[in-house]
Amino acid sequence: MSRHGGALTARALRRLLALIANMAYHHPSGLPAPDRFFARWLTITACLAALMLLWQFLPAIEAWFSPRQAAERTVTPRGDLAVDERTTIELFEKSRHSVVYISTAQLVRDAWTRNVFSVPRGTGSGFIWDDAGHVVTNLHVIQGASQATVKLADGRDYQAALVGISPAHDIAVLKIGVGFKRPPAVPIGSSADLKVGQKVFAIGNPFGLDWTLTTGIISALDRSLPGEAGGPGIEHLIQTDAAINPGNSGGPLLDSAGRLIGINTAIYSPSGASAGIGFAVPVDTVMRVVPQLIKSGKYIRPALGIEVDEQLNLRLQMLTGRQGVFVLRVQPGSSAQRAGLVGISATPQGIAPGDLITAIEGKSIDGVASLLARLDDRRIGDVVELSVDREGKTRAVRMELQPGT
Repeated sequence: MSRHGGALTARALRRLLALIANMAYHHPSGLPAPDRFFARWLTITACLAALMLLWQFLPAIEAWFSPRQAAERTVTPRGDLAVDERTTIELFEKSRHSVVYISTAQLVRDAWTRNVFSVPRGTGSGFIWDDAGHVVTNLHVIQGASQATVKLADGRDYQAALVGISPAHDIAVLKIGVGFKRPPAVPIGSSADLKVGQKVFAIGNPFGLDWTLTTGIISALDRSLPGEAGGPGIEHLIQTDAAINPGNSGGPLLDSAGRLIGINTAIYSPSGASAGIGFAVPVDTVMRVVPQLIKSGKYIRPALGIEVDEQLNLRLQMLTGRQGVFVLRVQPGSSAQRAGLVGISATPQGIAPGDLITAIEGKSIDGVASLLARLDDRRIGDVVELSVDREGKTRAVRMELQPGT
């Protein structure tokens, strides 16, 4: 009996140990430990997914149970405009009626039918110069066109006639037959007293978007641009960061008083759009050029009566190491001949250099373009003083400017 009881006790002990071992590695539900971890991870993931879905659809759920009528909103009073805003708005409203939209067309001949028809060429800007209907713009706006149409701010269209051009300044003058209700001429300012940092405003038609206002400051003065295809460069330009894009050309650059201080003429941009560097022909130049174009159809520059050449002058500067403009030839009967200037001459010993002009009215000259720009600041009949170098000696020469060719 004791042996049998001992055997039962050992068997019961082994079963108890097996049960404890089974409880250590199995979930009460009968799942192994790895499956129990996976079940917990799956439960947590499902809960997170459910929360994310609830968050995603919460606005839709809220909208479903919310009222269908939107709450009324009241307008918050703005208050008065700032002083500079009111000034800019007034400037634009007063000036836009003096600015015009110019569209050009070109006549082409069909190669097969030989019929001639008109095709659009481009657009640009301009401004009313006087009560006679003269319109000032850039030459490159109308160059190569067969006809130009001028549109006023009030919507009226006019076919324009060409009055005159000045390639040296990229200026052209058109005329429209305005009858009654003539548009106002733009007020004229001055460019001699401009300062870097001064506020400026440009009105034009960039990309065909009519009567657009951009603002900025004068970034620099007395800039120069080379001419196209070896043509004459443009001097004394105003540089501005006011946005100027294709279509702005020919439009006015205004000061804060709404006065014309320049004609927007070019931009510096690798992409062709505004990069914050624009150039304008100063109004002092416009005031000298436009009246002549209206009177005679062309601009006659003040001249000295000498012959010069840009390329040859550069070569002579490199050979001699001297800066200025070499006189190649003096025109007979000219102001230069009366003042005693001499040009290059041939001698038995070789070519003898002539006079070298180094300054006009104390302002240095470094090339032909600089000489022409200095002369362009004057008028025919003005007396100027030249600094002339001959054989290493500098002397002052006074002479009267004559009409150029």
